[in-house]
Amino acid sequence: MTDTTVNPTHRLIVLDMAGTTVADGGLVERAFGRAAERLGVEPGSADHATKLQYVRDTMGESKISVFRHLFGTEELAQRANSAFEQAYGELVDGGLIAPLPGAREAIEKLRADGRTVVLTTGFARVTQDAILDALGWQGLADLTLCPADAGGRGRPYPDMVLAAFLRTGAVADVRDTVVAGDTAYDMLSGVRSGAGIVAGVLTGAHDRAALTEHGATHVLGSVAELPALLAEVAEPGA
Repeated sequence: MTDTTVNPTHRLIVLDMAGTTVADGGLVERAFGRAAERLGVEPGSADHATKLQYVRDTMGESKISVFRHLFGTEELAQRANSAFEQAYGELVDGGLIAPLPGAREAIEKLRADGRTVVLTTGFARVTQDAILDALGWQGLADLTLCPADAGGRGRPYPDMVLAAFLRTGAVADVRDTVVAGDTAYDMLSGVRSGAGIVAGVLTGAHDRAALTEHGATHVLGSVAELPALLAEVAEPGA
């Protein structure tokens, strides 16, 4: 029988969800708007605009960390986070979420090639599971991680990437890890983890300049291009 497994490098693939594999149609901003209003932030006010801009600027970061910055106290941050999770879950349940074109196929191709795929998010576990359930993606990847699964800090810390490395045992060297995401924080977490490939995708929050500035080794049109990139990278040592 012919061996169809890939070159032994780059066998661990850590993928972001919203903006990278999942199109959420601006649901983060809509859910934040609902959550902020419940905490007394008036829609259309200067305070609302300032807070919303911070949410945009920190796409990819752990949401509880964002709310701690915006609302100052742990009590208010937890209230905002709970309201956000509820609002986002309601929007997801309403069918306002979809896989990005080619994302599922890319994940299936990566796994068929013998690679281990981990899906990560800045959302809480309850929100991550709501997304996976809505898409029918439970079991699609080898492992799913949220910030709480890796000590709670989330991105831009490298913790979720390193947790994927430790939990899967897919590679012996962290440099054989591939990180892909759509935000500057995804790039920073990949760089700080020591991943050998840190791929930015242009389907989400940040543009080519921001991704490159924060450490992207490659910039792709979408995650659908990742299997071909890895096949190309592996070719010299094949």
